Amino acid sequence: MRCVFGIDVSKDSISVAIIIDRTMFRETKLPLNRDGFVKLEEALSSFNNPEVVFEATGVYSRRLQRFLDDMGQDYTCLNPLVAKKQLDGLRPYKTDRNDARHLAETQFIMNRAVTYKINSTYRKLMDFSRFYQEVSKDVATHKNRLHRSLQLVFPELEHVLSNTNNELYWTIVKYFSRPTKVTQEYSFSELVDTILSGTNKKISRARAEQVAHSLYTAANLSYSAVDDDSPVYQQVAHLVKQIQEETQLKAEITEKMIAIAKELPEYNELLSIPGLGARTVVSLIGELGDIRRFKSSNALNAFIGIDLRHYESGEYVANDHISKRGNPVARKILFKSIQNIASAAHYHPNHINDYYQRRKAESDQRGTKKVAIAAIHRLLRTIYHLVINNQFYDYSLAKK
Repeated sequence: MRCVFGIDVSKDSISVAIIIDRTMFRETKLPLNRDGFVKLEEALSSFNNPEVVFEATGVYSRRLQRFLDDMGQDYTCLNPLVAKKQLDGLRPYKTDRNDARHLAETQFIMNRAVTYKINSTYRKLMDFSRFYQEVSKDVATHKNRLHRSLQLVFPELEHVLSNTNNELYWTIVKYFSRPTKVTQEYSFSELVDTILSGTNKKISRARAEQVAHSLYTAANLSYSAVDDDSPVYQQVAHLVKQIQEETQLKAEITEKMIAIAKELPEYNELLSIPGLGARTVVSLIGELGDIRRFKSSNALNAFIGIDLRHYESGEYVANDHISKRGNPVARKILFKSIQNIASAAHYHPNHINDYYQRRKAESDQRGTKKVAIAAIHRLLRTIYHLVINNQFYDYSLAKK
């Protein structure tokens, strides 16, 4: 006797269809909470080795997945795109009830594999990674707003320092966003003292005097678009505070991710690849999860979305392009990783950069995006090999 539970997960409920040997046994709807899970556990416990299949629905299905993990129940969690392709022909009348029924019915035909259960450490790293990415987007948004505000009050301030992304710059903007305050309310020595006291990182007095000179020159040249009591100055102060807090939060998240990832064997293995730093490695582990669940590096490519799509019909052959159906955050991290690997190759040679530079020299097209994608493919093969075989990177072996 073969029993399959097809479960359709929505925002606050689950529709359950129980089919035994291709015959409908029971259909029910349960709340997506502890009471519903108790009833689901009773139903599952009443059968021997029941199969469970459901479609991933983002944050909603995570609760069901956690419950099944805690219960020790095997299950098949379908990618939404895969589920759509498998059930499209069976969904002329789509409802939660029908979806649950179709998931169970097709399990008898397709015999889907049981989903690989990853360690909770990878889940924590994934949540931290998503948190980090969201905070990074907030920082970028606030920096854009700050740029707009400074264009109204003191645009020359952005040229006082060459680096506009450090604690010294935020101190300058925080205290001196009003040009008349620099020229009329502060003496030169007071400017220097404020710069020295406002930054957490110690700088020399000579450096502070240099910054003060540049600041004073910029303030004399500036012509503000608003009055000295404009609310834009309050907005500037608010945005600087937000950016400082979010930048600090990013650093704290990274430290926590590193502390968690150090427990995993692949942390040091990936860190051995020249050009990959601790922040990049923990971000990759957070987005890729347990790499051992992939059958090959090509499956890893598909998960990220850099697998090639080819189309030809008759004499027409389209240019190959990547599917972009996978993890966009992982693609972004890997694309930046190739740049870091190329930079590190001046001191730490590696076969990925050798391939990247060779392909770039052979390419007759403008830009290096396609070459970088090809290098990402090679990097993923390297990552997969190191993790599966518990090895550290060795250039002498890799270049062969």
